[in-house]
Amino acid sequence: MNLHFPKWMSWENFYTVILKGLKVYAFYLAVLSVFRLFFILWMHTYIGASTTASDVLLALGRGSCLSMQTAACLTLVSFLPSLVVHYVCPRLEHWCWSALNGVLLVPLSVLYVASFPFYRQFRMNFNQMLFNGANDDLYALLITMIQEYWLPLRLAGAFILAYVLWRLLRAWLDWSPLRQQLRAIRLPLGVRALGRLSFLALLYAAVLLGIFGGSFRWQTAVDWENAGVTKDDFLNEAILDNPQAIYRAWILNNRMLACNGLDFTVDDIRSLAALLAQRQPDSDNLDTYLQRTAQGPVAEKPKHVFVIVSESFANWPLLDKYKNIPIAGGMRSLMAEDDTDYCPTFLPNGASTVSAVTGIVTGFADANLYLTTMPEAFKEPYPTASAPQMAKLGYTTNFWYAGPATWERIGAFTQAQGFQHFYSRGDFGEVPGSVWGCEDEYLYQQVLSGLSADEPSFNVILNASNHSPYNVDVEAKGFDKEAVRAALPPEAQQDEELLRELGHYWYADREMAKFIQTVKERYPDSLFVIVGDHGDRYNIDKTPSMYERYGIPFIVTGRGIHKGILLPDSAGSQIDIVPTIMELIAPKGFSYMSLGSSLTTTNRRGVNYGFWITRTAIGKADTVPLEPEPLTGSGSAPAIDETGMQDYINAIRSISWWRAKYGPVLDAEKLKDR
Repeated sequence: MNLHFPKWMSWENFYTVILKGLKVYAFYLAVLSVFRLFFILWMHTYIGASTTASDVLLALGRGSCLSMQTAACLTLVSFLPSLVVHYVCPRLEHWCWSALNGVLLVPLSVLYVASFPFYRQFRMNFNQMLFNGANDDLYALLITMIQEYWLPLRLAGAFILAYVLWRLLRAWLDWSPLRQQLRAIRLPLGVRALGRLSFLALLYAAVLLGIFGGSFRWQTAVDWENAGVTKDDFLNEAILDNPQAIYRAWILNNRMLACNGLDFTVDDIRSLAALLAQRQPDSDNLDTYLQRTAQGPVAEKPKHVFVIVSESFANWPLLDKYKNIPIAGGMRSLMAEDDTDYCPTFLPNGASTVSAVTGIVTGFADANLYLTTMPEAFKEPYPTASAPQMAKLGYTTNFWYAGPATWERIGAFTQAQGFQHFYSRGDFGEVPGSVWGCEDEYLYQQVLSGLSADEPSFNVILNASNHSPYNVDVEAKGFDKEAVRAALPPEAQQDEELLRELGHYWYADREMAKFIQTVKERYPDSLFVIVGDHGDRYNIDKTPSMYERYGIPFIVTGRGIHKGILLPDSAGSQIDIVPTIMELIAPKGFSYMSLGSSLTTTNRRGVNYGFWITRTAIGKADTVPLEPEPLTGSGSAPAIDETGMQDYINAIRSISWWRAKYGPVLDAEKLKDR
């Protein structure tokens, strides 16, 4: 029996419109890729001297992956209306394709032509300056573009380019070699079915590649934040096609606009700062309240200092109740050594890696400010910034990151805050890893190769392996999956996803321990501080306590460190790392600036974006009154100094907000427009 479908439901009808969509998609991908290639060739003088041809090829390949997403978005603008027109009014379909893509090609060409002078001016692809320009003198801006950048000529060139591209697209859409001949051939049913399945598979692949930026799944997707993997800043910017750069600028601008901080008056901040510093509120200069004087070293000044910020390295696997689960053997062995001390009540600066970075780099707590996007953070280092203060002690300052330098502008941000050297995945060559960064062992190898026996160094190391998509082959590296499975509660033993996550914690723990041991053997006079960037990613317990969910470890080890060097009731957060280091190694009388305080002398509480912690309790920072929860998750709530904790929370937040956003001087005039 033969089935007859209406013409509009026929395969031919469906195939025709979908094929045009695929052609448009391929056209935009080709145009964006050619644009990128020509941009690199024309602007090649901006390529670094040490950059190789393989770096250029990597940029072109990475850029093409990213542009699959852009091409898909551009295609949808014309495809969806044309699809409707195809079925409703077929006579207008060709016009619809032509008109809509003609409209799209004009701004695409204008942006491309504008990208050349923009890069020469700002050494970046399109950024927030586009939005800042809206607040400038528009007439003066227009005259400048006409006189200095030949705006009329560039616009004319852009329109000509758009017209040429439009004609090429029309010819491409009309091109159908052998179409009539193939129609005349009556192929067997099986062959036709196979052909149609192949076409649908191609369509499915194109959709996935468009959604995930050159990948078939989100875990390996390329986006504007992880695309810049070369060691060359120019190439990293060239990877972003112009629409992606505009999207980046829009996202970062929105983040910056959201940085309104908190609601405190100048009088509030002055009083809270004085309370924190234990002095009279007699100054409108906040920096007065941030001055600290080192009490004298308790450990011999080390040759190398390391702050290891380990991705998703939660504290709960180090607790005694989980000691039989073999995933934290490296840190447990380290914590058992005589030259190591451990604080189990420590909080991350925020819920994300970028909050940890800003806390450790600037010394400020999370105060609803996105510091990596704020212009204020790029003018000069904050006085509480870690790198310049460690440089005053004679250390060369290095930031080592497993991922791309473009992620959250981390390369530019850390250097703006005083780090003399920044190293990222692009500097490491071809190393295995995920879209988030190279595997931990290769990061540590790079750090080891960069150490000098003669030059003292301060190193912040940020790894990435313990992060989704959790694609390190941990079993090949020695992870005993079955031993971990057997140690889990029965209800968790068949949770393969959890086992994969625990395997990556094991890997991070092992590689960190191996690195520390190696450095101690080569450079015995070294100091290490180990923390997680945050917790709150996975847990054996589906409903963990607040403490087990959010807590991260604070471990200090090295020559001169001993059990009890930290206060027995110490607690803190990531803003307390640098003052702790200062009180461990800085000479007596050394002046430094800090919002936090040392876990060796005074600090018995920690505060972050949403929580507080002491040695006996944890709670949410924004509940009134504060509601302490015992660390064990059971028993009666321990008593806390309600007023003292509330004042501390407000002091940390308000000072971090004002000093980062408005500078050192407390001036009510700055709040008039809020």
